[in-house]
Amino acid sequence: MVHFRSPSKAHRLFLLVLLPASLAFSPAALPIHSFVSAQPTSTSTSLCSASNTAPAIPMWAQHEISITAPSRGCHLITSEVNKAIQKDIASMKIGMANLFIQHTSASLTINENADPDVRRDMEVALNKICPGQWTKDGTFHHTMEGEDDMPGHVKSSLMGVSLNIPIKNGRLALGTWQGIYLNEHRDQGGWGGGHTRRIIITLQGQS
Repeated sequence: MVHFRSPSKAHRLFLLVLLPASLAFSPAALPIHSFVSAQPTSTSTSLCSASNTAPAIPMWAQHEISITAPSRGCHLITSEVNKAIQKDIASMKIGMANLFIQHTSASLTINENADPDVRRDMEVALNKICPGQWTKDGTFHHTMEGEDDMPGHVKSSLMGVSLNIPIKNGRLALGTWQGIYLNEHRDQGGWGGGHTRRIIITLQGQS
């Protein structure tokens, strides 16, 4: 009877080099113990762990609110936004809220929510950055709707028409002194006779 020794590692590598290409890369052509030892030991465990965890299903919600600012300027609307989304956001532990204003002479931003002087000073600063005088001195050509027409468009682009706010544990994750501003850039803004501003609020999150 002839006894065969299990080939050493060096011998196995040598045999692989000599085997035809059609056999060298075929698991069936290798000794069983060599093929098994070549497999990563953690793959099957990781796959089992992943398969036992059900993927979280994202939740979506969308609301539209209409707000008319009492005057031209910067106005806090945090409470109006929270009121519109309170039922849907309550079940979201983590997520993102997007606010988008559907207008070209109004804007959204986040800033100081306590001292009203900040909102007053923001309006003053915007008027210095883009003064209405530019409509009269020939700087602007788009003047068909009045002195505040083109300045309103410029301020809207400067301040922005959308916001992304993280959702954390069922609420908007605003800082202690942060509030959501609706910035009305037209003189016609006012209760009853002004521009009604539509804001789309889209929520995405999971519990």
